[in-house]
This record gives sequence, structure tokens and C-alpha cells, in this order.
Amino acid sequence: MSAKNYIPPLRYKLLTRFYDPIVRWSTREAAFKRALLAQVVADRPRHVLDLGCGTGTLTIATAKALPGAAVAGVDADPEALGIAANKARQAGVDLGLHRGFSTDLPFGDAQFDCIVSSLFFHHLTREAKIATLGEVRRVLTPKGSLHVADWGKPSSAVMRALFFIVQLLDGFATTRDSVAGALPELMRAAGYDRVVETAKFDTPLGTMRLFRAA
Repeated sequence: MSAKNYIPPLRYKLLTRFYDPIVRWSTREAAFKRALLAQVVADRPRHVLDLGCGTGTLTIATAKALPGAAVAGVDADPEALGIAANKARQAGVDLGLHRGFSTDLPFGDAQFDCIVSSLFFHHLTREAKIATLGEVRRVLTPKGSLHVADWGKPSSAVMRALFFIVQLLDGFATTRDSVAGALPELMRAAGYDRVVETAKFDTPLGTMRLFRAA
């Protein structure tokens, strides 16, 4: 993803300020992020990156769950990062927040032993997904892990119908991989091992799926 084709969290910049309550209501955020965070904590990482951290909800929760770890977040949206910084100050949490694009991460090689991502990959084109997975591998340590929660293959016709709302908002070009359930195969093609689906949640907007890759 580049500045040219960047999509704000809810597609339109004026909606960014409403991102937190909308996501909280529409995605079963508390449930799926609790499950995602549990699998991150189980790996006992020391250096964690929240990829596409947005307004920092998961980044802050990760820092609280891993008080001895260095937790950073990266996002391309300066307004979302500003919200994240304010939330971190209010929570008394020390985060490293960085502005950057997932296809060209502003970090050195093998800098993190865990990367977590929530509701980010469906914003990317197929080309950007592949480039992002390559960048994630670059900044992960050889034994590091990737944890992803995002829209996945609908679990029923009802979930498929509901997901049209997301596609209308975020675009069909970037979300067709979600409908096809393509992300695990893209991870394997990018060289990740032991790609497994760890959980799924049916939500008011479709099926959320969680993955872990090493």
C-alpha cells in the first residue's frame, strides 16, 4: 500500500473519529480481540508490533497484557495515530507509534518476535497483501510469529449477505480475497509455516477469522 491507494480505517477520513464505537458494535470486538491477544500472550514475545494499529485499541491491550514487552504500532493514518497516542496517555501505557506503510515498514530486519494485526489485511489489494507479508517476514525474527484477525470466508449465506456492507464501504477489489478465504494460502505462498486458523466469530457484518503463522 502506498500514499496513492491508501484507504482510511472506515474509507472516509471524516469517519475516523467514529471508528472505535463503530468497530466495537459491529465486529464483536471484545470477543475476537480477547482471543487474538490470548494467542499472542501464549508466545511470550518480548518485542511486538501491531501492524495497521489504527486507533491503538489492540496495541494498548497488548502492552497491558505483556508489561515486560516493548510494544509498537504502525499505521499510515496520522489522525488514527493521534487518537492512539491520546488513548495510550490516558491508559498510562508507553507505546512506540510510527507512521508508515505496510509494504515498506520503517523497521530494521528481524526486529520483532511477534506481529499482530486486526482488521487490516482486507484494506489491501492482492499485490499489497503479498508485499506486506514479505515485509512482515523481513522484520520478524526467524522464530517469530504472525497473528491476524480479519474478515474471512463467510460461514453461511447470511454472513455472506451481511459482508456486502463491508464491501460497499471498503471496496470490492480489496475484500474479494476475504470472501474467498485467500489469506491463509497467501501466507503459505509467502513462506510462512504452520499457518492455522485458531478461531472464528460470526458478527453483524460477516465472519471474523483468526490465524497464526510462524
